[in-house]
Amino acid sequence: MKNLQQSENKKLQHLLSIKGLDKKIIEEIFNDADKFLEKKDIKLDGYTSLNGKTVCNLFFENSTRTQTTFEIAAKRLSANVINLDIATSSQSKGESILDLINNLIAMSVDIFVIRHSEPGIPELIAKNIKSNAHIINAGDGNREHPTQGLLDAFTIREFKKDFSSLKVAIVGDIEHSRVAKSEINILSTLGTKEIRVIGPKALMPSNINNLNVNVFHTMEEGLKDVDVIMMLRIQKERMSNKTVPSESEYFKSFGLNQERLKIANNDALVLHPGPINRGVEIESEVADGKQSAILNQVKYGIAIRMAVMVMMIRKK
Repeated sequence: MKNLQQSENKKLQHLLSIKGLDKKIIEEIFNDADKFLEKKDIKLDGYTSLNGKTVCNLFFENSTRTQTTFEIAAKRLSANVINLDIATSSQSKGESILDLINNLIAMSVDIFVIRHSEPGIPELIAKNIKSNAHIINAGDGNREHPTQGLLDAFTIREFKKDFSSLKVAIVGDIEHSRVAKSEINILSTLGTKEIRVIGPKALMPSNINNLNVNVFHTMEEGLKDVDVIMMLRIQKERMSNKTVPSESEYFKSFGLNQERLKIANNDALVLHPGPINRGVEIESEVADGKQSAILNQVKYGIAIRMAVMVMMIRKK
């Protein structure tokens, strides 16, 4: 994966996974994102890094934050943006995804942002295209969501600075969450002191003991003394059976409310990749409270995605 993501001169060619991504590249992305945030008053067309380039959003699953922030990011960099409607494309006529991609490459598309329900599709495309086009994984099944991992770690960095002293808890549906996998990978790469995962046994992946995490099955134990709490959405669309008894029962055991927030450190940061199911994973008082950085995640997501695309196009 690492060699596929990086060209021979160590340039970022594709972004498919956090796993195997050099810490140096992650830090460079963060530094570029910082610069974009510093110039927050710049006009929409103020950057020209992607002038003359075309970015195509290919979303085979629904999305609000990811697709919209990628579109805003590309337009701020002066790119042409195509949001392809999969339902009305030739995919509905049986065209293979590789044929679709190669036809779009023939139309001079430079960057593809791809979300797919099947794990490994962005990697498959990156391995088989015969061009210099760039592939960004915007979420593949329950495998990874690398730009979400980047923006979440960047958000933590903005508030907490030093990962080496942090205890971070990831709460909820670890098994089906691609966000959780990217979070664990990037927090490990950045040297986080302790990564905890909290959730019911039925929502833990079978290989959880092979990951660099401490596992807890109660909020009362898992949240003790943590600095960051990352709440996850229940991925019902990926469940083959009714793993969780009910939303009310889930909230009763694993929902984040004001009382449970007090178990963590007084200045613990609350994150959620969205969409939020209020009253299921988190109560509104916490989601909208002073310790929440959920809207910061969305804001920073634009800067992170700008930085990723600039790094891919940058010649040196």
